[in-house]
Amino acid sequence: MRGPTAWWQGKSTPAKVETYTRWSFYSFPLIEVATFGLPVLGQVPMPQAGWLFALLAGHGALGALTGARALDWVRDVRDQPLQLMWAFAVFSGMVGIVVCAMIGRVGDDETDAALGGLWAGVMVFGIGMITLGVRRRRSALYLCAGCAAGTAVLSLVVGGSASEALAATIAVLLGTSFFAFTSVFSVWLLKAVYELDEARETRARLAVAEERLRFGRDLHDVIGRNLAVIALKSELAVQLARRERPEAVDQMTEVQRIAQESQREVRDVVRGYREADLGVELAGAQGVLEAAGIVCSVDRADTAGLPGEVQSALAWVVREGTTNVLRHGNAGQCTVVLKVTEGQVVLTVENDGIRAADGDGERTAAGVAERSAGAGSGLAGLRERLAIVDGTLEAGPVDGEAFRVVARVPLAPETAPSPVRGSIAVTSAASAVREVAS
Repeated sequence: MRGPTAWWQGKSTPAKVETYTRWSFYSFPLIEVATFGLPVLGQVPMPQAGWLFALLAGHGALGALTGARALDWVRDVRDQPLQLMWAFAVFSGMVGIVVCAMIGRVGDDETDAALGGLWAGVMVFGIGMITLGVRRRRSALYLCAGCAAGTAVLSLVVGGSASEALAATIAVLLGTSFFAFTSVFSVWLLKAVYELDEARETRARLAVAEERLRFGRDLHDVIGRNLAVIALKSELAVQLARRERPEAVDQMTEVQRIAQESQREVRDVVRGYREADLGVELAGAQGVLEAAGIVCSVDRADTAGLPGEVQSALAWVVREGTTNVLRHGNAGQCTVVLKVTEGQVVLTVENDGIRAADGDGERTAAGVAERSAGAGSGLAGLRERLAIVDGTLEAGPVDGEAFRVVARVPLAPETAPSPVRGSIAVTSAASAVREVAS
């Protein structure tokens, strides 16, 4: 069973903001009933108090439903609930008229004060819930102004003095304006958070597309001309062969040479694309994580003296770890540490967010990484790459919240550089998304 903490931490940041917003507005009907309904039960005589409390409870329930449907409309899950909003507005007005008609007729001054508070509460909470489903912000101002004007008219109709009507109007205007502003701001914040999250995903997709275009341009530049030459020389060789000219053999020999050269050049391009520089990957990891709003610290040793195959294997660990943090975690901090000793080099990538669950609802660190990449990637792919250089990989949760990946590669005594520690702060994001493009 997953506890409330795991349920909350398993949500993305936009989902957390939406959940907080929804339950905040769901709690407002309870606040309305507790704040204005209980005084009515204590001050208004029966059976009027029971009917008023029932009306207020119904008003709160209908308001919660209106707010839920309005937030669904904000998230583009439902159409705008215009009929429900009109029904809630009419019901709020009817309750307000009933309460206003009872003021001065069913009790003393304390009873009238309780009824007046009930009237103001129904107006304020009613306008606040309706504002969630309003598209234009100016319409919210019109609602507040109209509610205040209606309050003034009703106050005078029931026999209140001008000063009492003015005081009630100002109170309702301030209350509805505050609640309307709260609703408008909450809707704006919810939309902004989701738009920022979508913008970050779009930026990652654009980076992947740019990397693919770069690779395509490199292939075109390398083999485009050679393929054109091969096509021309093959056509020439066909014509010479039809005329039984011995030069056809020379032309086909040249075609063979160009094809072999093109094959070698393509291998060089692919090798340069798939082999990674550890220093560049460390810099790119910090840059792309900080660009995504994740606090990242990189503590590294000098990589200049490391063998190329060791750097390439560890660079893939950095790529995979960075991709996992961005796509499958809910991290706020990430730490990358590279240590080089006389006998081995150790790379540690640790973040404080795990957002994955297995079939039973329990967190699985392996599942986080394995679901983050396709076939041939993930933890299994990293272990295969490290096995080429006799390295090992350890991955798993730490203290129940963090996820740590540790790669160890042994070094020959003559290739182990002296450990030098330092910090870097570079913003290069292209290398961190190559794993997604491949």
